[in-house]
Amino acid sequence: MKVGFIGLGTMGAPMALNLLDAGHELFVRTRSRVPDALAKATALKTNAEVARAADVVLLMLPDTPDVEEVLFGKDGVAEGLSPGKIVMDMSSISPIETKAFAAKVNERGCEYIDAPVSGGEVGAKAASLTIMCGGSQEAFDKVKPLLEKMGKNITLVGGNGDGQTTKVANQIIVALNIAAVGEALLFASKAGADPAKVRQALMGGFAASRILEVHGERMIKRTFDPGFRIELHQKDLNLALQGARSMSVSLPQTASAAQLMASCAAQGWNKLDHSALVKALEHMAGHEVAAEPTGSAKPAV
Repeated sequence: MKVGFIGLGTMGAPMALNLLDAGHELFVRTRSRVPDALAKATALKTNAEVARAADVVLLMLPDTPDVEEVLFGKDGVAEGLSPGKIVMDMSSISPIETKAFAAKVNERGCEYIDAPVSGGEVGAKAASLTIMCGGSQEAFDKVKPLLEKMGKNITLVGGNGDGQTTKVANQIIVALNIAAVGEALLFASKAGADPAKVRQALMGGFAASRILEVHGERMIKRTFDPGFRIELHQKDLNLALQGARSMSVSLPQTASAAQLMASCAAQGWNKLDHSALVKALEHMAGHEVAAEPTGSAKPAV
């Protein structure tokens, strides 16, 4: 399949590489330089050129305005579309704007699928992402062979926007779990227990979770190099709260998690992994779950 891929960042580059390794013909847009691992891809100068060359155009971009610009800005994807092509946005963006983008793409005789992912950089490299899709069954069936080269748990949730809605729901659950694990380990550490052994004990009980397993270990070992940055999770929680306001729905725990992330951002920790949310809790408690490695930034207390 001829595949265009726009957005070769932390997530996009390994996802594109998995498609290239699977034998698909890959077209990418040059900005500064294409990663060496994607040297076999065909590099083109504009988003419109990528759309002209590809049957399916994939986007993996930071936020809603980025997707809008790539699709409908100068030399955008829309300028290179012709009837029968498919645009698949794998970014995490606004469900409301997604429906508007889909309508504009549909007007050009093309299909649109929103297919945000969960699994972070590790999942992108291992092709084990969870992928939540919104679009028609026909379009989904066409792109599913591509999705299977990037993920494992692949679900067509419903129509356009439903994939993004599912991703927002995912981000609510992840954020609240990170906060819960952070509070639990902080409580244990402040009480004098070894947080590593507490985590080990909890992993065998009803409190066991993927967040406790992966991010609990990060909190203890202080390994906050980003798999998924706080600033990106902030964006996702803002989407949740904006959507909740539009529906007159109260999400108090989501709002609390968003405030903890805002506190991290105020301390300059917004580019750390979202497991570093625990640092906001530590800042308020005047106590760290575990000692920071020598030379690392400490919370101001």
